[in-house]
Amino acid sequence: MGISDNDMKRAASIRTALILGSIAVVFFGGIILAQYAGEPTVGMSVLGFAVLGFLFVAIGHNVFRGRARAGDEAHDE
Repeated sequence: MGISDNDMKRAASIRTALILGSIAVVFFGGIILAQYAGEPTVGMSVLGFAVLGFLFVAIGHNVFRGRARAGDEAHDE
């Protein structure tokens, strides 16, 4: 009983949807926070940190996947 290709695609789609949804929530949260704080620098700071955070997560995910694949290839030889 292995994981089918459709299951892997579905999991990737769900993961992408969750990431995009969380980005939208953080961006709108930053905008709302900026309106309540009265200073645009607050909203821009929140958005900047959100972008950096998501970049770190995306890059870290790809690095981890690359290391896992390299480990699998080493076992295959």
